[in-house]
Amino acid sequence: MPASQQDITSSTPMGANLVAGGATFRLWAPRAKEVYICGDFNQWTKDDSSLLVKNVDDRWTGFMPGAQDGQKYKFYVVGDGTKGFKRDPYARDLTHVWPDPDCILRSAGTFPWQDWSWRPPDFRDLVIYQFHIGTWYGPSRERRVAKFLDVLDRLEYLSDLGVNAIEPLPIVEYSTPRSMGYNGSDLFSPEMDYEVEDHELDRYVDLVNRLLTQKGKSPLDRSVLAVGINQLKAMVDICHHYGIAVIFDVVYNHASGDVKDQSESMYFLDRAAGTNPNDSLYFTNQDHTGPVFAFWNQEVRQFLIDNATFFLDEYHVDGFRYDQVTVIDKQNVGPGWLFCQHLNDTLKYRDPSAINIAEYWGPEPAVVRAQHEGGAGFHANWHDGLRSAIRGVIAQAAGGQNAYVDWQPVVNQLRASGFPDAWRAVQYVESHDEVYRDRSARIPKLAVADGDTRTWYARSRSRVATGLILTAPGIPMLFMGQEIYEDKRWADDVPNHRDKLVYWEGLGTDRSMIDFHRFTRELIWLRRRHAALRGEGVRTLSMENVPRVLVFQRWMEGVGRDVIVVASLNESTFYGYQIPMPAPGRWLEVFNSDVYENWANPTTTGNGGSIQAEGPGFNGQPHSASLTVPANSIIVFARDAGD
Repeated sequence: MPASQQDITSSTPMGANLVAGGATFRLWAPRAKEVYICGDFNQWTKDDSSLLVKNVDDRWTGFMPGAQDGQKYKFYVVGDGTKGFKRDPYARDLTHVWPDPDCILRSAGTFPWQDWSWRPPDFRDLVIYQFHIGTWYGPSRERRVAKFLDVLDRLEYLSDLGVNAIEPLPIVEYSTPRSMGYNGSDLFSPEMDYEVEDHELDRYVDLVNRLLTQKGKSPLDRSVLAVGINQLKAMVDICHHYGIAVIFDVVYNHASGDVKDQSESMYFLDRAAGTNPNDSLYFTNQDHTGPVFAFWNQEVRQFLIDNATFFLDEYHVDGFRYDQVTVIDKQNVGPGWLFCQHLNDTLKYRDPSAINIAEYWGPEPAVVRAQHEGGAGFHANWHDGLRSAIRGVIAQAAGGQNAYVDWQPVVNQLRASGFPDAWRAVQYVESHDEVYRDRSARIPKLAVADGDTRTWYARSRSRVATGLILTAPGIPMLFMGQEIYEDKRWADDVPNHRDKLVYWEGLGTDRSMIDFHRFTRELIWLRRRHAALRGEGVRTLSMENVPRVLVFQRWMEGVGRDVIVVASLNESTFYGYQIPMPAPGRWLEVFNSDVYENWANPTTTGNGGSIQAEGPGFNGQPHSASLTVPANSIIVFARDAGD
């Protein structure tokens, strides 16, 4: 007699789900001849009692009495081509054994969440910090990957820095010992190498409970954190208590190339025979560093949408960054775009406060337009216009005092063209792709021709680059180490990563890094204090390529309280430099990057705390002001000191 259908309905969740008295199992395998469920609960037997029932929707279902949290299981699939075990594509957890780990039954409700009062920042207020969990911070990073709970060691640091959202590189299971994360094989299970094993756990329990009790929350029992997936949940929960949203980087354009060689992966899940490219069920015959998902198939689209809603519901994440949406669109013309629309519609309905950020290298505004306008419906998109423009002027300035610096590309990109709102463009000058291993230089290296990053030239130009990102319209994003003047590219693999880890020790010993950290921290908080720097308004007041000075205005519609940003890449200080001003009177000098050169710079040049806009107008503005512009600097003027 086939497996019981107790608790099985048309709305039974996919995968394995614990219910009263046991667990339900549901697997989509349309061409399978037989599907069995085997595990600790039935001594891994394949008989009539473990044979699932195939329904008219091509899903195989069954109920296993006595199944419990922590027990291992797999599906055994008999197809026209082969037969054997298959991992559950929806498995919440896996054993730490490759190449063929077991799935682990996990309850959706074993973690005691305490973030019920948490509300993520408005999208326009986000300041994102991108990092790689395995290499960012943690003991013995040279020998073993860092862990989810290692992030908590730096949580107070991030909160003090002023960032209000973190974006770790992908955290789902991959089969290689180290990875950037873009080769996921099991999309519902967190990367097991990021989990702390039992013999290391005690120190982390103390850390977790110190952070929780510091915010008036209840401590966690060690047994909660002994479950590996709860360590990621604890990371998210505690981030929320410290005012930090968590955005997951997800890869829906392709899976790991390794799945083709894993007999128990979801590749050829129903073990069909033949050579038809669609025989792999979940994938096409296209490849983008791994097989591309078959978006033409509604069931595959639903699987990926289920994955996103799973992380919203069970991990309380605050949004997603979607890797290479361009591949989803271009290699799946029509169905890929439809998938994006359905994905965004579903997630906006489930949680309107969760942001959906695309990485799309095409006609960018279309990806953030609403579905009824033909768009894909993402909230925001990674934007390369300002990134390229800023990196361009920094590289030009590295040529020395007599080099030509063209501000026009920066002016053109201050307001990303075509985006309905300025915040819909995520702006950055460094990212995991940009400064990976043998790719582009980090800003301190780019800023000098001779590569010597411990010079005033490198430091001051780097301050201008970071300053522009944090004062321009859009959602600013920093990459790990950027805030402390890290000048090395990064890598995730041995041996490349060993001399490319973020040099945290520099915050105690390296004056360049100490001062740059202070500069970044205070500029982030300036952005958070001044609504104008988070608003829609931007206008170029003056652009002069010969003196190499750019002046632009920022404002928040309906609020006023305008801000003026002056950026110079000239190696000499200007005295009595005239700039057009939109309003008369006193303007406070609320930020001056020159202060951060050997903090507090005893030879700072500036404006004594304020300027007066009392001169005649020019460049279409009714007034003007005379000011001192320090060499290679960014200075900010405002009507008030901010909130």
